[in-house]
Amino acid sequence: MALYLTEADVRQILTMPMAIDLVEISFRRLAASSATNHSRQRLHVPGKTILNYMAAADSEGGYLGLKIYSIAKGSARFIIPLISAETGDMAALIEADYLGQIRTGAASGVATKFLARPDSRTAAIIGTGSQARTQLEAVACVRDLQRVRAYSRDPQHRERFAMEMSARIGVAVNPVATAEKAVRGADVICTATTSARPVVEGRWIERGAHINAIGINVAHKSEIDADTVNHADIIAADSPEQSRRESGDLINAFGDDASKWARVRELAQVVSGKIPGRASPDQITLFKSNGIAIEDVVTAGRVYEIACERGIGREVPIWRDEARAAEGRSL
Repeated sequence: MALYLTEADVRQILTMPMAIDLVEISFRRLAASSATNHSRQRLHVPGKTILNYMAAADSEGGYLGLKIYSIAKGSARFIIPLISAETGDMAALIEADYLGQIRTGAASGVATKFLARPDSRTAAIIGTGSQARTQLEAVACVRDLQRVRAYSRDPQHRERFAMEMSARIGVAVNPVATAEKAVRGADVICTATTSARPVVEGRWIERGAHINAIGINVAHKSEIDADTVNHADIIAADSPEQSRRESGDLINAFGDDASKWARVRELAQVVSGKIPGRASPDQITLFKSNGIAIEDVVTAGRVYEIACERGIGREVPIWRDEARAAEGRSL
């Protein structure tokens, strides 16, 4: 029997502080080679649906799993099949839209924790959708923010976002009329858009800033311009390998220049202390988030364990007949 967890079940369990801890654990396990990660793959039915899938194994936590999601007509549906590393049984099927939003924010929270200046007080958020909410919430968890400026193209959206997030994080979020007004003077900058063209320019960014670029994971789009990338003293990615295939922000700046790609550090190595992060207050640091499966698997594993402890979810029969047949063959 597998435990089926709905979006509502996951929302009962997963908080941002918990997710930040779990995502940091996932990076430490990658660095220690007790976890492995397979990059995202995509299948297309032209003009109809895109199927995305990514996989990871967490030997220390005891789970293997995939995140699978379809995109069709502007709608995305996410699920994580979680498998016991010990028995090979299906432990859980977890609806994973909310889980993915939280863990994406948490990854930027971890990057901000290890790369942003400790005295960062001003944040800028470009984009005001669901991912922008978790980005700002995560940054507020790891830095003592005093000011936040938010920009998106729709004035009503950014006004509503500012009101909601001011109440959520306990810091005044001010909507501004341009991305430049949001970015200038900000210590931490988050881009969470679906823009095909850059919405942040390097000339706006002051020395000492940290940038989380999370919105783009296709090669032909970019949220930040080449100057932003090239002026960064430190560039880290959750997966440098995946970045070469789908991070338009870096692809547009680096092209095929191997010496530039060699600058991209793996965030797991920074988190573990195996390679250095920020070395001085005036450095510009950049985290390019792709979203990798080990973040999902480690987070899903803990969500599943808590659900079992609390009696949340419902059991569904998966592979039960096959298991009985295998027992019969072993007699």
